[in-house]
Amino acid sequence: MDLKEIQNLIKFVSKSGVSEVSMEEGDFKITIKTETNAGNFVPQQQMAIPMQQVAPIAAPIAEVAAPVATPEADENSNYITIKSPMIGTFYRRPSPDKDLFVSVGDTIATGDVICIVEAMKLFNEIEAEVSGKIVKILVDDISPIEYDQPLFLVDPS
Repeated sequence: MDLKEIQNLIKFVSKSGVSEVSMEEGDFKITIKTETNAGNFVPQQQMAIPMQQVAPIAAPIAEVAAPVATPEADENSNYITIKSPMIGTFYRRPSPDKDLFVSVGDTIATGDVICIVEAMKLFNEIEAEVSGKIVKILVDDISPIEYDQPLFLVDPS
């Protein structure tokens, strides 16, 4: 894990409102704690290297509930918003050398995989709950997302 990833993790934790997050990656372990001080979050980090190195275990891909699709109430009222079913990292492609799942202008059908959300080292395929045309992608690739955060705008017509 490099410095930029640590900084992004600290920003993500401070914005999400959780009080503590621990993460282990190989022989690297980081714990980030936040404390409220007059309403402001102050990230603190502690790093430790475990005594023994443990071989990484391949995690299975877990199926999760389909994201909730709800109509927007503003100028995009004729579009359906596909929201994130969990906190994690948003990926637009299955791996760095593969094509994107969907792009603006693509037509999707119910059940199509539209992205992956990584949560606790599990890569969860997110399937479309609606059919239609992708009008807008609201999140950048490889960025932290929150539960119920809008990801895509879909034109169902």
